[in-house]
Amino acid sequence: MASITSLGIGSGVDVNTIVTQLVALESRPLSQMRSEASALQTQVSSYGQLSSLFSGLQTAANKLTNAGLWKQATATSNNDAVVQAIGGSGAAAGNYSVNVTRLASSQTVVAASSLSASSAPVGSGVLTLEIGSWDQPPMNFVPRVGRDPVGITVTADDTLATLRDKINATGAGVTASIVTDATGARLSMRSSETGAENGFRLAVADDDGPDIADGTGLSRFAYDPGAGSTGMERKLAAGNAEASINGIEVQSASNELTGVIDGLTLRLRKEGATADVSVATDRAAVKTAIQDFATAYNALTKLISDQTKYDPASKVGGPLQGDSAATGLQRQLRSLLGAGSEASATFRRLSDVGLSLQRDGTLSVDGTKLDAATSNLAELQKAFAASDPDPTKDGFARRYADLAQQVLGIDGSLTSRTEGLRSRLTQNSEGQQALEDRVERFRARLVAQYTAMDSNLSKLNALSGFVSQQLAGLSGNNSNNR
Repeated sequence: MASITSLGIGSGVDVNTIVTQLVALESRPLSQMRSEASALQTQVSSYGQLSSLFSGLQTAANKLTNAGLWKQATATSNNDAVVQAIGGSGAAAGNYSVNVTRLASSQTVVAASSLSASSAPVGSGVLTLEIGSWDQPPMNFVPRVGRDPVGITVTADDTLATLRDKINATGAGVTASIVTDATGARLSMRSSETGAENGFRLAVADDDGPDIADGTGLSRFAYDPGAGSTGMERKLAAGNAEASINGIEVQSASNELTGVIDGLTLRLRKEGATADVSVATDRAAVKTAIQDFATAYNALTKLISDQTKYDPASKVGGPLQGDSAATGLQRQLRSLLGAGSEASATFRRLSDVGLSLQRDGTLSVDGTKLDAATSNLAELQKAFAASDPDPTKDGFARRYADLAQQVLGIDGSLTSRTEGLRSRLTQNSEGQQALEDRVERFRARLVAQYTAMDSNLSKLNALSGFVSQQLAGLSGNNSNNR
């Protein structure tokens, strides 16, 4: 008998449809579980957004509690071409007259004689490079403490170009280059940094002797006036920047003066000129930080409102509608907003500095009122940044920074709620897999049972046909015998 390859062939019954419908009935709980998983995933995503915006509020609040913000200063120069002023944290307000006597410079030397091209050979030997300062007169060299001499081995195969590359590869504080003019190619060397202590000397042990007049030896690249070796000519001496600030003389190895005035950086740009620098407290930075705090608060409170609201028209609730953790955070945010603070005698409520609560729960910023508040930075700092064992004396930003740290911490409500939702998602996924396995076993059992039934019915049908055939044959024989 041919094997049955499809259910129902032997019996004529639509077994495939029966099995499909029974399996679908058994699988019905999967739809509910998948719908629940989708809702859980949406909630996890919502809590991820809440965590991100809470982190943004924490950043904005921490900025307002940072003492550096309240010490920030702005600096302006009446002539940036002479002196550029950059304010920083802790710069004292005031006016400064800056007279630039000299700009810092790097030592520069150039070979006295030229070669035909950068590919011309330079001789062989050892070139020793040292960083330090020149005491003149006489031309005594003082090596810089902590900087050891660097030896550069030059072979007969080296050219002007490879000599340049070897010098630059040492990273010894000198940059070499090749300058080509009408007479040929010359080696030029310059200190990598400005300042009197960043000068250099070049001693040469030339394989063809100390005579630089032969035009082929390595000694043409020596620069050591104290030893009488001047194959290289000095074009510019290494020197410190020199200036006076309100009549007080100062020096610097670079043209950028830092630390001369606390919190202030001066960039010297032109010699023999004077510029007036004004330093003032950076009220604009404080105002921007307060506005950023309001923006971060509004973004967070709007998200919570959107996620927890119920729309009576569409009869659809937000993903976190009825979620106790989300609504609890909303209450905490609003509670802190409405609570006054005794940190400042001048600004007891956020509305005193221009931040007012709106009907939708967000903050509006009154720029004029905020401008006026920044004229009293000492009290404004207390109002936002004060920290005290007595919670009623904590600053507004301090309270929100503490709340954010609490809810975002390992045991915080946002973290715990998110982990709980993820745990439910995992359980749901495992439940779906278990149910799918059970449904598959159920389907296999049905197929086996109906296959057996189909096979038996096929055999019965075959037997029935055979019996009918035999009976018909017997009936025919009886008729003939008569």
